[in-house]
Amino acid sequence: MTNSDNTYGTYNKQTKLIQQVDDGSTALTTFADVATAKAHFFTDSALTVMDECCTVLLWELIGNTGLKTTFAFGTKGTTGIAAADDWAGQYNSRKTALIDANGWTKSQSTAQTFTDSSDHLV
Repeated sequence: MTNSDNTYGTYNKQTKLIQQVDDGSTALTTFADVATAKAHFFTDSALTVMDECCTVLLWELIGNTGLKTTFAFGTKGTTGIAAADDWAGQYNSRKTALIDANGWTKSQSTAQTFTDSSDHLV
């Protein structure tokens, strides 16, 4: 479940499109629902980081082979808190640690693309 630190608003809104690359040699995985798609692309640890650090976190299927997510971060509102300790900073450092350990996305038989989008879900 996302954090609820939205007293001071939310910041750093981003939307990502996560899609499988169709190279013609491997059939794309189709998804019945968002939960299946999230589990296909991301590790449990990555999903935990998103759930704990994001204040806004929405998901939507792209067709039945891709995933769209919009996320944003609130602030803890603590005077003097270092940016690295606030929600966006924690997200970035924890995500980087998982990426460095090959633990952010799952290894798949098909390539994946992560594309920025300005078409937010909220």
